[in-house]
Amino acid sequence: MKPLLAASVVLACAVSPAPTFANPFETQLANGLRVIVKEDRRAPTVVHMVWYRAGSMDEKDGTSGVAHALEHLMFKGTKNLSAGEFNKRVAEAGGRDNAFTSRDYTAYFQIVPKAALPEMMQLESDRMANLKLDAKEFASEIQVVMEERRLRTDDNPHALVHEALNSVIFQAHPYRRPIIGWMDDLEHLTWQDARDWYKQWYTPNNAYVVVVGDVDHREVFRLAQKYYGPHKVHALPERKPQNEPEQAGIRRVSVKAPAKLPYLAMAWKMPKLRDVQKDRDPYALDVLATVLDGNDASRFARNLVRGSRVAQSVGAGYDPTLRGEANFVLDGQPAEGKTIADLEAALRGEIKRIQDEGVSAEELARVKTQSIAAQIYKRDSLMAQAMEIGGVEAAGQSWRDIDTLLEKIKSVTAEEVQAVAKKYFTDDTLSIAVLDPQPVDKSKPKKPSGAVRH
Repeated sequence: MKPLLAASVVLACAVSPAPTFANPFETQLANGLRVIVKEDRRAPTVVHMVWYRAGSMDEKDGTSGVAHALEHLMFKGTKNLSAGEFNKRVAEAGGRDNAFTSRDYTAYFQIVPKAALPEMMQLESDRMANLKLDAKEFASEIQVVMEERRLRTDDNPHALVHEALNSVIFQAHPYRRPIIGWMDDLEHLTWQDARDWYKQWYTPNNAYVVVVGDVDHREVFRLAQKYYGPHKVHALPERKPQNEPEQAGIRRVSVKAPAKLPYLAMAWKMPKLRDVQKDRDPYALDVLATVLDGNDASRFARNLVRGSRVAQSVGAGYDPTLRGEANFVLDGQPAEGKTIADLEAALRGEIKRIQDEGVSAEELARVKTQSIAAQIYKRDSLMAQAMEIGGVEAAGQSWRDIDTLLEKIKSVTAEEVQAVAKKYFTDDTLSIAVLDPQPVDKSKPKKPSGAVRH
């Protein structure tokens, strides 16, 4: 669960002025492709990313996993490149590349010496329009995808719990489907399904390019026009609303799987960020998540792990920057001698304590310092900067809002944090998933990790 602004560092110092996001530049080509460039000349390196606004939430029942399957197939060659040549060309240029699929988008990236940027843009442009899909390559790659599901979900009890949790949180909304896809759907996917997905969503008017590094934005715009500009566009499929009906009571699900310890995940429906300027509750909820689980001094670590020792591990997460619907998730494993019921009661108790007593000025200051620190350290990574731009854009906001997001976090008051704790944490919007651990068969050989590409 990612917070609104990632916070992983605490500075033992007073809150200082936040770094501004500074110098991004943007243009839009005639075919609708947007190009966003952030100049950072501290190293002769560049990150080049292409983001498509098509993720698992755009899939239809029966074809879950097709967005991720196509991501794999994008490395299998085009009319101009043979299978595997894309990765080979990136490596020969001294770079590395990969891709990732989410509920909301699919993104591809290369990190290369700056001199290799034109070649990277040419390669990405080529597979935006000229991907070669055939039954043989698909048959091979879908087996890789299914093995990825086995390794990351079917053989991972916590992943199974969250998959089950999503299926009860959402009954109508497409977030109920796993990004990797249901195994039965993967077994029945065809290369035509992947081809149809590609033809529907992979078009310049459904994409944007993000470039961060030692570049001149005018030159990047020129290269974008050269390589991406000639691509024709087509109309996108209609995206109809798939809003989740109002929940009217607590929902519970139990998952049996081989494991040593039980596991608990609790999710409350929450508002997402819609208006960066006017909304207040999403910022307060983001601060609340960090108060609970932002660092070693947070309430969960202090009270539940080291204090009462009811939990071996525990966490909190809230992400309001998404295309779909948001949740606030608490999860954890009970300590030895403690039960799931003990842990659930303890988690509820921490929320109630904030409802009744609020948060301290010290806690609030720590969270805000954390947010500023995270932004400072993010500036040291070209990839982190590119991800920040792309992620904000994918959620429907703008890179121009990035500084505002931080300022809004800094403006949250203790009263607002207490108010959202009172307002949203009710059983009517709560879903709970529990891992019921089954005996582990030690006779089965342990499967090797690292068998999948990303």
